[in-house]
Amino acid sequence: MLKKVVIANRGEIALRILRACKELGVKTVAVHSTADKNLKHVLLADETICIGKASALDSYLNIPRLITAAEVTDADAIHPGYGFLAENADFAEQVEDSGFAFIGPLAESIRLMGDKVSAIAAMKEAGVPCVPGSDGPLTDDDAANIAHGRRIGYPVIIKASGGGGGRGMRVVREESDLLEAIQLTKSEAKSTFNNDMVYMEKFLENPRHVEIQVLADGQGSAIHLAERDCSMQRRHQKVVEEAPAPGISEELRAEIGQRCCNACNKINYRGAGTFEFLFENGEFYFIEMNTRIQVEHPVTEMITGVDLIKEQLRVAAGMKLTIKQEDIKVTGHAIECRINAEDPRTFIPSPGKITRFHPAGGMGVRWDSHIYTDYSVPPHYDSMIGKLITYGETRDVAIARMKNALDELVIDGIKTNIALQEDIMNDSGFVKGGANIHYLEKKLAEIE
Repeated sequence: MLKKVVIANRGEIALRILRACKELGVKTVAVHSTADKNLKHVLLADETICIGKASALDSYLNIPRLITAAEVTDADAIHPGYGFLAENADFAEQVEDSGFAFIGPLAESIRLMGDKVSAIAAMKEAGVPCVPGSDGPLTDDDAANIAHGRRIGYPVIIKASGGGGGRGMRVVREESDLLEAIQLTKSEAKSTFNNDMVYMEKFLENPRHVEIQVLADGQGSAIHLAERDCSMQRRHQKVVEEAPAPGISEELRAEIGQRCCNACNKINYRGAGTFEFLFENGEFYFIEMNTRIQVEHPVTEMITGVDLIKEQLRVAAGMKLTIKQEDIKVTGHAIECRINAEDPRTFIPSPGKITRFHPAGGMGVRWDSHIYTDYSVPPHYDSMIGKLITYGETRDVAIARMKNALDELVIDGIKTNIALQEDIMNDSGFVKGGANIHYLEKKLAEIE
């Protein structure tokens, strides 16, 4: 097992990693910016190092300082968490080249799956179902691009190969708008991602967002841990996640899960990862793979009993997976609500001091968060301040517990989206299950 790990992140995921390390007897090093000296995991870590000013560019995105932190503390591994440098292949490569274990996949896997064109090609070769598309990047050949559109059928969507987070995408419903849309998307992709490669896919009108969690050891073994439904989204950002996804049969879960495992072995994947799909009319369509731990990983842990962070640590230490597919049993249902420091109507971030805090509790309630009374939420980073997770023997029980938990949760001094989450839990469309990715956006528009 690893002896000492640098936690190259902040907030709730940093605390989550620290807890897993402590359970395994692994020492921890908390790196932090000047704005984060009072974070809970910083106060609990074995060692701490300030790596720069509040700006992420001067701290959490500064590769030389992170590697130096590992060197001066005599650590043997770095855990990137999610966000920041978690899916940066250059970072993973530099960590390994400097003699440390990167708690994540190999750099070549990150590069392969980080470029959506190469990722789709790899998944097709591995037998993972993909959205019908251009089967490669679009060129400057207008006639060929028009032919792609006619073959795929309108509406289509133009996507930036290096895009993410809902940026670098444009829906085209008429052939007359296609060529202009391609040029606009290429220009946007170049300015945003420094990569103007774009591709074309069939635009699915009312899909759900369903993803498959995998674990692989890079030594020939891979397992899947069922699926999550993340369709409750606003501006392509997830708001509520749940596992398992409503309406997915055990047979379909086993089939798509095995295909993902086969793909992991084919690309020599190592660690935790998530295959993201659009799901419509009983069919899965691959859209991307996240080569890191996900924000919503707790719902999978709740229904399988597997600690995903501990498994990441074991695999990074060179251990083989000890869990076999037949060991994975899906039991009950779990829901996660992301709690953000933001206005629940305008969604404008609301940093500031938390004057009163009371966490929710009770049977089947889990609270993953770094906040406490008198903690000041800084304005420099993502607005998520916690994740409220509930578990129940059935989906109805999980929803009922979430309603109670949201009612108990008290965070005063700043604005939060607790009221929005309460509205979602009481919404008939959500309670029914199986809502598509546009459902919440439409609901919010109707409220406005």
